[in-house]
Amino acid sequence: MKRGGGKLDTYMGVTRNRSVQILALMGLLYMIFMTFEVPFVFKSVSQDTSGVSFQNDAFVRPQQLDSEEELQEKEAPIRPLKEPLKLSSVSPKPQRRMREYKTLSGLIYDWRALISTEQDGYLGLHNSAITAFQLGEKLWEDLKSGKITIDVEKAAENRTEMSCPNSVSLSGAQFGKGGKVMVLPCGLTLGSHITLVAKPRIAHAENNPKISLLKEGDQSLMVSQFMLELIGLKTVDGEDPPRILHYNPRLKGDWSAKPVIEQNTCYRQQWGTSVRCEGWKSSPDEETVDGLIKCEKWIRDDDSNNEESRATWWLSRLLSRPKKVTVDWPFPFAEDKLFVMTLSAGLEGYHVNVDGRHVTSFPYRTGFSLEDATGLTLKGDIDVHSVFAASLPSSHPSYAPQRHLEMSERWQAPPRPNGPVELFIGILSAGNHFAERMAVRKSWMQHRLIRNSKVVARFFVALHGRNEVNVELKKEAEYFGDIVIVPYMDSYDLVVVKTVAICEYGVRTVAAKYIMKCDDDTFVRVDVVVKEANKIPEGSSLYVGNINYYHKPLRSGKWAVTYEEWPEEDYPPYANGPGYTLSADVANFIVSEFEKHKLRLFKMEDVSVGMWVENFNATKPVEYVHSLKFCQYGCIEDYYTAHYQSPKQMICLWDKLQQLGRPVCCNMR
Repeated sequence: MKRGGGKLDTYMGVTRNRSVQILALMGLLYMIFMTFEVPFVFKSVSQDTSGVSFQNDAFVRPQQLDSEEELQEKEAPIRPLKEPLKLSSVSPKPQRRMREYKTLSGLIYDWRALISTEQDGYLGLHNSAITAFQLGEKLWEDLKSGKITIDVEKAAENRTEMSCPNSVSLSGAQFGKGGKVMVLPCGLTLGSHITLVAKPRIAHAENNPKISLLKEGDQSLMVSQFMLELIGLKTVDGEDPPRILHYNPRLKGDWSAKPVIEQNTCYRQQWGTSVRCEGWKSSPDEETVDGLIKCEKWIRDDDSNNEESRATWWLSRLLSRPKKVTVDWPFPFAEDKLFVMTLSAGLEGYHVNVDGRHVTSFPYRTGFSLEDATGLTLKGDIDVHSVFAASLPSSHPSYAPQRHLEMSERWQAPPRPNGPVELFIGILSAGNHFAERMAVRKSWMQHRLIRNSKVVARFFVALHGRNEVNVELKKEAEYFGDIVIVPYMDSYDLVVVKTVAICEYGVRTVAAKYIMKCDDDTFVRVDVVVKEANKIPEGSSLYVGNINYYHKPLRSGKWAVTYEEWPEEDYPPYANGPGYTLSADVANFIVSEFEKHKLRLFKMEDVSVGMWVENFNATKPVEYVHSLKFCQYGCIEDYYTAHYQSPKQMICLWDKLQQLGRPVCCNMR
């Protein structure tokens, strides 16, 4: 047994010695390999380092910005300066660097040459554009020279402060002579109330009712309704005033065929979600407004559809007891019957009482403040006897639009980037949209990608018809450093010129890889927009947004398009204007064609861009990327962009994005 064990020990010892020898040999070979490899590596890295960083090594793969974390932390990819890849036949691209920031747009519009050559590349907008740039050129020179500043100061000295009466009272005749508008000079405040004494008119026949559809065989519908609205008379000039409260009793009903009261808000012609009171009492678990339910009950007990009433009715029948019909309360408004209605401003919302009884309550919605409710209007089938407003605010809020500006270095544009810019965002704005621009600065323009100058955002504004607005705009641009003034007199039909200016700034001043256009009431999730663009293969031309296909021009109505303006029967595919992205080559094509006077302009900005992209697509394929998350109307779940957001909603969306880490709508209009 000992002998056998000795042979085993000897065998194990020999094996162990051989293993050590093999490992030593492998270590020696590794040292020899590293002796020759390390100098080669250092040599390849250190070649031509004059003015070139290690990131320019041909073997370094450009970074891909995929996740939100990467978007926030990584540096943007830098393209080679001198040495292209040996295997590539593509000529080297210069490094994209942002030029010095300037307040004035660099877009070249030689309107004098257009007059002399009579080019027709702009079709119907040709003469309008020439006139607008002529006026804008002179106005901008006056602004720079300081002539207009002196006039504004003189006007300010002569301006008297508007009084803030504690109450306003109008008879029916006075109300009618004033255009059926009661002016509330300083808006409303907590505890303010408005009392209306009026009488609904007898129902009349309507052949084309807006609130319901005619039944088959019917020629008309009997209608009796009126609309009481609190509106913002002094918010933004040149736009329909926002409806801070829309209160619409429909005595003969609508599609529901029963009397109803509809309450809502409207901002820039976009209605929110309506609150309809149809005679059923709000459920106990529904949120209240200052402890009051949103809708009171006003229909007969025997007309109830709830399960409790049905069970009670059958129980009475089984017990052979006669059914006693009780009227809880009729519909608060009746034809040709006088009523007294009181609208009061509570802590959480508006409350409406009719003839001493609570009828409805409507919670305040984000973006609509009491002080903005500077007017009350009444329309429809109603005769007004008197209107009385009391407990109005005694202090006068400044209605100068620049009051919304918060002159803090915190909101100034970050320093211009020295390296490449992945995305440039051009924001269309009007001269007097001070509040909208300030809300953008304090919300999504605080995104880390923008603060780190990896993404650049600028407002594009044309000159306003009011000189005092232009003076304040110039001051705002100089302080915040984020406004580019396009020197023409602004108008809706020429918004398309600002879009061309965005493309010019994006490809020439910022030299961005992608150019995005949005509006100043659009909330943008910056990281997601970059991520969507980066899904397209490198070097591809792209057009990303909420794309419309086979849309036809409207030939009648407010937004009618004549055949002279657009002779074709269909529009080209186009992305909705509130938010879309172009690759730099497409944007460069647009600017080049504009300066050659070959770019066809159309008053609908988003359709124009679709037309230009289609022209570019004829020479080089363009990737059309469609997503409904570039929201055209309001806000949807998991949005990329949200449109028609008021300044307060912009702040709300940003706060929710920061607090919850995910997009949540503030759709409380």
